Amino acid sequence: MGQLSFQASNALIYLTYGAFLVIGTGVAWTLRKQGKGSFLSGNRTQTALPLALNFIASALGSGILFSYPQLATLAGVQGVMVYALSSALPLLVFSSLGPVIRRKCPEGFVLTEWTRQRYGTIAALYLSFMTLVTLFLYMVAELSAIGQVAGLLTGMDGLPVLIVECIVTTIYTSLGGFKISFFTDNIQGAMVIGLIIIATIAIGVETKIDTSLIESSGLTKPTLLGWQLLYILPVAILTNDFFLSSFWLRTFASKTDKDLLIGVSIAVVVILIIAVLVGCTGLIAAWAGIWPGDPDNPVDGSVAFFALLEQLPTWVVGVVLVMSVTLSTAAFDSLQSAMVSSASNDIFRNRLNVWWIRGGVVLIMIPVVVIAIRAPSILQIFLISDLVSAAVIPVLVIGLSDACYWWRGFEVVVGGLGGILTVFIFGTIYYGNALEGAQLILLEQGLYGEGWGAFGAFVAAPVGGLLWGFGALALRLTVQFLVSKKTGRRFDALDRPVQLSGEQGGSGVGNDNLVDEVDDGSDAPGLAKGSGKFF
Repeated sequence: MGQLSFQASNALIYLTYGAFLVIGTGVAWTLRKQGKGSFLSGNRTQTALPLALNFIASALGSGILFSYPQLATLAGVQGVMVYALSSALPLLVFSSLGPVIRRKCPEGFVLTEWTRQRYGTIAALYLSFMTLVTLFLYMVAELSAIGQVAGLLTGMDGLPVLIVECIVTTIYTSLGGFKISFFTDNIQGAMVIGLIIIATIAIGVETKIDTSLIESSGLTKPTLLGWQLLYILPVAILTNDFFLSSFWLRTFASKTDKDLLIGVSIAVVVILIIAVLVGCTGLIAAWAGIWPGDPDNPVDGSVAFFALLEQLPTWVVGVVLVMSVTLSTAAFDSLQSAMVSSASNDIFRNRLNVWWIRGGVVLIMIPVVVIAIRAPSILQIFLISDLVSAAVIPVLVIGLSDACYWWRGFEVVVGGLGGILTVFIFGTIYYGNALEGAQLILLEQGLYGEGWGAFGAFVAAPVGGLLWGFGALALRLTVQFLVSKKTGRRFDALDRPVQLSGEQGGSGVGNDNLVDEVDDGSDAPGLAKGSGKFF
């Protein structure tokens, strides 16, 4: 029970990939004559239900089969609920801020385009670097996860699975761009929902719970870790979602603000349910006596889900295997498409032929695969990105408020970098040496270790970022005041910008002609005079 044959495993994995390849390339062929704008984005083209399926497919990945059950074995019911809510609810930020940013930057399709208009080129490139690194880390984590899933479920070497997934998704996303990623995510999102229902019913029917273990496990009681995560996870996931241009592409693709709200709301509910169901497999494994198992050879919490599957019929393992491949493919093609769109818009301002961008993404797949094979921890990969976003995003979003017209790109860059430095300073003080302070930036001790190190890091990053940001503001205003005094010019750094008439400027991706416009938002029609400045 619980072990597929080598032949059956190969058939399920590669037939699933083959189906996505055929569907993806077939649809991509029908889009072969689309312009560059349509290849990179799909602004105002999608209704609520496709948006919901896309957010579901993009938000999940095969890594959830490790992280959610593991947290359940460490923080119990409290951990499951905190993680599930923290994963689902932050998506609502796209339905609330998406319309605001779209009004300010109607021709954009990623957050960096608004950043360029609001804060200038330097801040936009800074955010673009953070975004592209985040997408890279997420691709590494996703490949690492599916490789481990294939190994645990089938005993196969995970490397061929990684390579095939890269080849399949690269082929159809290179041919069809964002639209093909959106189309396949519709299918994959629907498949995931159906497969989750089947797997849930099977686990519920086949697993025998020892009720005497429920109380003794302690998993129904709150823990210190659970209370810490009540702060850490919402901050980490909410801020990191801002870095994922795959979400912003789908936000701008909504036909109306109402479609966006309905689509995101449906996705939040479905993701919440899926996260709770997957997380509960860790609890079930504990209450069925499967985890921690033999005291001399205990089962690690990160593989509690797979230990549970070993007790179930083989067909259930087959369903989970197909579901894992679907989850991974959906997440991975979204990340690839987002990287192409972000690189083209942010770095090359859509002037470079898209085929060169595609080629660059293909080359990036090589280090992604190499690092994924060697990645020590999927969770640590996510945590590094989460900590950086916790430092960068709070100082960035201040500019969304018209009342904060005096906030510039200088404050955003200094604040973000200062937030990361503050984590180092906190770690050095907390642990008593600089080496461990530096290691805290990489969260080498993980999120679930004893003590307050991780908690302190996620407090230091946003708070430190804001303090450094306002310090940079004071420094800038002081310098500008002294310069104005010396030169005899009027000090106008705090003057409210004057809104000009006309439509908002942008990168020109709203049409297939892609008329290139100025990079400096201060000269774009419709932007407030003085906006788009770095200093």
